[in-house]
Amino acid sequence: MRNEIALCRRCELHRSRTKAVPGEGNLYSKIVFLGEAPGKSEDEEGRPFVGAAGKLLTKLIESLGLRREEVFITNVVKCRPPGNREPKVEEISTCSYFTDAIISLINPLLIVTLGNYAGYYIFEMKGGVRWLGVSRMRGKLYRFKVLGRERALIPTYHPAAALYNPQVLAVLQEDFTLIKNYLQGFEGGRRGLLKFLRGGSL
Repeated sequence: MRNEIALCRRCELHRSRTKAVPGEGNLYSKIVFLGEAPGKSEDEEGRPFVGAAGKLLTKLIESLGLRREEVFITNVVKCRPPGNREPKVEEISTCSYFTDAIISLINPLLIVTLGNYAGYYIFEMKGGVRWLGVSRMRGKLYRFKVLGRERALIPTYHPAAALYNPQVLAVLQEDFTLIKNYLQGFEGGRRGLLKFLRGGSL
């Protein structure tokens, strides 16, 4: 699939990209972090969340007691929109061919959506749940069927929104505490968490 994404010409974003960004991490993880679109650094390296927002996301993942390599990280569009503009709904829809395949392959029990477009994709496009925006949807754990399986969903802000806004950062940290509390519901502490990452259920 990585090669197919690298060669993809399904939408106009392929014209301006340097490298497509399929995603990376543990293919057996039961946690997927879903962002919006690659930025400049990601476009250059072909990896998700490697810029300033990525460094913050890595720290937030580590606050869960996890390493970045233990989860899977991807975006709803795999190519950088020109000028770092927001992805268009039709681009998200076109790229869902790959996003759906990635989620189905990894088959996560928990999806953390980062930003409005990731939330819209999971909740409204795939779950049939009306998306009211991050500010109204965050702070809660949801459960509904996504791509043929009931999953836990936690929506929050994109780390980029928190880089220069202490209030958003505080909210983002609060949401990651919610994620941590959910994960700590697995018996056995770290051992139970590893079981979850390898396919257990709560």
